[in-house]
Amino acid sequence: MPAGWAAAVLGLALLAALTTAVSIGSVDVPPGEVWSVVARRLTGRPPLPGTRDLIVWQLRVPRALLAALVGAGLGLVGAAVQALVRNPLADPYLLGISSGASLGAVGVIVLGTAGGTVAGLGVSGAAFAGALGAFALVWAMARRGGGFSPLRLVLAGVGIGQFLSGFTSYLVLQAGDEQQTRGVLFWLMGSLSGATWDGLAVPAAAVLLGLAVLQARARGLNALLMGDETAASVGVPVARLRRELFVATSVLTGVLVAVSGAIGFVGLLVPHVCRLVCGGDHRRLLPLSALTGAVLLVVVDTVARTALDTQELPIGVVTALIGAPALLYLLDRRLERS
Repeated sequence: MPAGWAAAVLGLALLAALTTAVSIGSVDVPPGEVWSVVARRLTGRPPLPGTRDLIVWQLRVPRALLAALVGAGLGLVGAAVQALVRNPLADPYLLGISSGASLGAVGVIVLGTAGGTVAGLGVSGAAFAGALGAFALVWAMARRGGGFSPLRLVLAGVGIGQFLSGFTSYLVLQAGDEQQTRGVLFWLMGSLSGATWDGLAVPAAAVLLGLAVLQARARGLNALLMGDETAASVGVPVARLRRELFVATSVLTGVLVAVSGAIGFVGLLVPHVCRLVCGGDHRRLLPLSALTGAVLLVVVDTVARTALDTQELPIGVVTALIGAPALLYLLDRRLERS
């Protein structure tokens, strides 16, 4: 399918997914009324009377938009990381960044004061600080000896990620009560329940900037897939490009984990699906991965929020139930072709 048609289809699918996500819940709101509420808010007209305006505008629209932003960011990072390490099974969490973010967030939840802060940082701020700290450690280890290779980067990320995960598990064991432990585990498995309008600005800016940065380096990403020597022979500054990609993907991953927790399989699965549609050219792959990731996570979050009557499922549970069989199917098809 041509990339333009695929983008148009995904755009319509995203619009339908957002409308559905806002419409259904403990109180169903007809799609027409959803768009009436949104139109009134955007044009400055008085809101509709009753509680539905509050449900639609203050609760469900920010959450649906945050799901789209996080999904788009994970799709982008997944496509970039798979080219960065030349491994189609890589995902945004391979480099240990999510482990650092999780450690920071869990530290605030478990050790925080009554106001929920440590050293002035809330959960999101601590998660972002942890992500940057993990990024610094992985970068330092990957650069030891003056070289820089995909294998060294992956090994450093996996090793430091496991090391930080050990500390996170220790902190979970130190949680003071059952409710606190439940809150920690729920955050670690991914949740968008805290979405607000004020919380959309940072992830929106990060995703848009990340898309711009990665799209500007799409040709370089294509060259990296052919190997460092081939990329260098066509004029690509391999070392500088890898450094820029590592910084961009690490910062974007840190922002996403800070607002949503650790959500697996999206960054791993989405680029595979998009390659089946548009091929491996990152000039098309990156924007389509962002759109596909946005659609997928909006749908997943809607399922997580509405599947059970009594409680909300962590998003990571739903992505694992969907993503693992889908990944096995894609791997089986790849093996059949080879």
